[in-house]
Formats: sequence, C-alpha cells, structure tokens
Amino acid sequence: MADTSHLDMRNRSDIMSSLERDIFDILVIGGGITGAGIARDAAMRGLSVALIEARDFASGTSSRSSKMIHGGLRYLPQGEIGLVREAATERKKLYAIAPHLAQPAWFILPTTSRSSTAKLKAALWTFDQLGGVAKADRHRILSRQELADIEPVIRSEKLHRAIIYREYLTDDARLTLANIRSAKANGAVVVNYLSAARVTGGTVSEVLCQSTLAGDDGECSIRARAVINAAGPWVDQVRRAEQDSASDRLVLSKGIHVVVPKKVLPVEYTSIINTPDKRAIFAVPHGAFTYIGTTDSFYSDRDYWPSVEQEDVDYLLSATKTALHADALSSSAITSVWAGIRPLIQQEGKSAKDISRKDEIWTGPHGMLSIAGGKLSAYRAMAERIVDQVVETGQFTARACETDEQPLPGGEQVAKTTAAISALGEENSERLLRLYGTEAAELAEDGGDVAAEARRAVLTEGALTLEDYWVRRSGRAWFDHVSGLDSLPDAAAEMAALLDWNDDRMKSEIAQCREIDRQSKANISI
Repeated sequence: MADTSHLDMRNRSDIMSSLERDIFDILVIGGGITGAGIARDAAMRGLSVALIEARDFASGTSSRSSKMIHGGLRYLPQGEIGLVREAATERKKLYAIAPHLAQPAWFILPTTSRSSTAKLKAALWTFDQLGGVAKADRHRILSRQELADIEPVIRSEKLHRAIIYREYLTDDARLTLANIRSAKANGAVVVNYLSAARVTGGTVSEVLCQSTLAGDDGECSIRARAVINAAGPWVDQVRRAEQDSASDRLVLSKGIHVVVPKKVLPVEYTSIINTPDKRAIFAVPHGAFTYIGTTDSFYSDRDYWPSVEQEDVDYLLSATKTALHADALSSSAITSVWAGIRPLIQQEGKSAKDISRKDEIWTGPHGMLSIAGGKLSAYRAMAERIVDQVVETGQFTARACETDEQPLPGGEQVAKTTAAISALGEENSERLLRLYGTEAAELAEDGGDVAAEARRAVLTEGALTLEDYWVRRSGRAWFDHVSGLDSLPDAAAEMAALLDWNDDRMKSEIAQCREIDRQSKANISI
C-alpha cells in the first residue's frame, strides 16, 4: 500500500486543479514550521485544508534556526513563565512523536561565581519543574574539575562551577517537512512555489495565487472558509495582499551561524558561551562538525538569503575563543555559514535580544488571521491554539487536537541501525538515522548515497530544485565537506532524470547552488 505521506510534486497541474476545484475549510499561507504545524493539526481534526508556500517548504526562517528544541531558560529572568512552561513541556511531546527530530543533548552552562551558581541552580530547578523533566535528565552541578574532565575544551580556570542540563537538538527543515507530509497524509493539499498575490474576503475568501517555479507561469484561485497567514518574515507582505494600507506589525532580526570541522572545535557537549553584550551563544557538536551561533541584530530587509558580514563572524569567533580553547578557530577554518531572519512582534524601545518571543494572532479587515512571533520549540502548541480559534469562530465540526499523539513520518519509534545502514559506515549511519528516522532503512537499501537521497527528495519529499535537496532535504549545504558542493553533480543528474531537465537546466541548477555558496561567504575572509 502506498504511503500517503509521500510528497511527489511533479504532477503540478493536477495539484493546481484540485486547489481550484474545492472550497476548503482552511487555507494556510506559508510552509514554514508554523504553517506546517497548523495544516497538520487542522487536517488531523478532519477539516479540509490547503497549504501554499511561495518558495520551498522551510525555505525561510524554518531552515535557518539554531536547530534546537529548547525550553527557553533565558526567558525565566524576564518573567516569561508561561512561555518557558510551554516550550519545556513541548520538548517531551515532540520527542514522543519524532525521536529522530528531537535528540536529547546535554548543555553545559559555566558559572563564574558562587552567587551566579546559586541563581542558575534555582532557575534550573524551576525549569525542571515546569517541564516535568525526568529524574535522570534533571540538571546537575559540576565542580571545576568535573567540568575539565568531561569537556576539556572549556577554559575552566576562572570559573566557579558549571551546570549541565538536558535539551534537544533538531533538523529544523526536516521537522517542517515531516509536518507537511503528515498534513498531506491526513488529506491536506499542499504545494510549494505558489505565492498569494491577492486575498479577498467574504463568507468564502478567495486567494489569487501565482506560481514562482522557474519555467512555470501558472496561476490559480483558491477558495476557503478561513484563511491563515503564517508567512513568517513575510506576514506583513501577505497582510497587504488583503489590505493595501496595512502597516507593519513585525520587526525583523538576523541571526547567523558558522560551521567548522569538529577537529577545529572539538566540543562533546553543547557549550553555552556568555558574550560581552550579555547574550548567550552556543557551540554545538554535529557529527563531524561544530556550529556556533547565533547573533541577534535588527535587519531591515526580507531577503531570502540574508547577508553574512565579517563583523557577524568576528563576534561569534571572538566570544568562542575567549571561553574555549580554540587556537585553530578562525575565519579560514569555516566550512559553511547560514543566516536567518526572525519575525518578531514590534516592541518599542527594546533591543532585538530583549523582544518577547510570544506569538500573537491578528484578524484582518476581511477575516484573514495572521500569526507571528513564537518559538520553534512551541510550534505545535501555537498551531493548536489557532486551529482552536478557527474551529470556534467558524463553527466547524472538528475532532480534538491529536498532534501530540500521532507520530510524524520517520518517528513511529526510535530508529535502529540495520545491516544496510551499518554497511554505510559509522558517520553516514548516524547521519541517516538522525535525518530520516525509521525511514533511514529504506534509503540505505536504495544505496544510501547522494543519488538515493536525491531520488527520495523528489519522489517522497516534494523537492523541485537542486537547492531544495542540497539545503533542506539533505542539509549538505551546511554539514558536509566543502559545503556539499561535490555532491551537486550526482544529485543533479538523478533529479534531472526525474524532473525532465535538459543539460542546460541541470547545469543551471548546479551553478545556482554554487552561487548561493559563493554569495554566503562573499563578505567574510575564508
């Protein structure tokens, strides 16, 4: 029996026809983690759902985060108890439905004095209680010697102690994709590379859509009883598709991350580093690599690929070298970089790092709901709230929310290594299990190589461009030697056969990915 979660977007004309043919209960605009979570929740309740994404699924903020499902410990001093409680409890729910996309990891937080140790101990006791943390996963206090023994890369000579506590790491793009696939398996019609150009209201709203896929100038009109704008940094732009005069409600901040080989920065645990401007950045082990992030500064543009400047890189490297033994860490050691834009709700007089990450929902003049703000960790709860609101105000007949009970694709159980996976070697085996969960065995049996990944990206995961595979399906753009550029020819050849690309198109796809990599590093010394 065919897996109904499989996303094969090659039948684009059929998908567009189905979007025009029906009147949906809910149309979701935006295929990032928020929109994906909403579509999944609504479809699982038995509502008819459509989701459109102007580019590729997870192509904006939802593939450019710090890739953490964490409880937001830093928000406790700000009094954001509800935000912390929600994020902390959501971690466990995500682990239950997708253990490969919520991997437990120990975080180390150094302290510099007896008083700071006492304050953090109290905060983490509260954190453990709010999140219902299991006894084995609760925080522990490390002496300076214990810290030096388990993580010698940390400069411990001037520290008082350290606190070790449990959080979770994820692949944000694949988490988004898993929610999209689950929405589709539950009856939602989903499509990437389709933007909302105009929204008109009424008992039934109508959204005029335009294809953004190269070589496709198609358009369609989608009708729905409720429209939800979950476009992330582009929420205000979609609001103006409903009302030309809508003023901005968001302010954007930019965060960058740098990736280096693990031998350059050999951390075994995620290390939290305090910066001179009283922020916290992370050094995170990730297979054969370590990534460092993130910055947090206001950014005025809604760029698809935000710029990375040398000052951004210097900020991260300087703070890291102050806190860790990292003599080999420099710009020249960087393998890859990424930058993302956070859509924050405007709060007059606050810096980017101090703006609340709470989500808000606004109703437009013709009834469109817009949701903005929020944290990756709490995406499922955000989706539940807005679908509850739509069901109540629209008087829909719907089942109760079940998104915390039903596994996401690949998360039916904790994935185990098979003979086919083991044959690929330890590093590749670990990578496949982390990315694909229980579906890793299928990929391994298909060869487990770049070609197999590219085939799966097209036939199962909705990829339509080489960038879709390179950046978001495989993560090779960030976590591979030479930024995964040597994988591009094999992947392009496989995708060309499936997507009917001629030689010129195939070369163009490769060139575009190489240009993305070049541009991302153009302003830094590598």
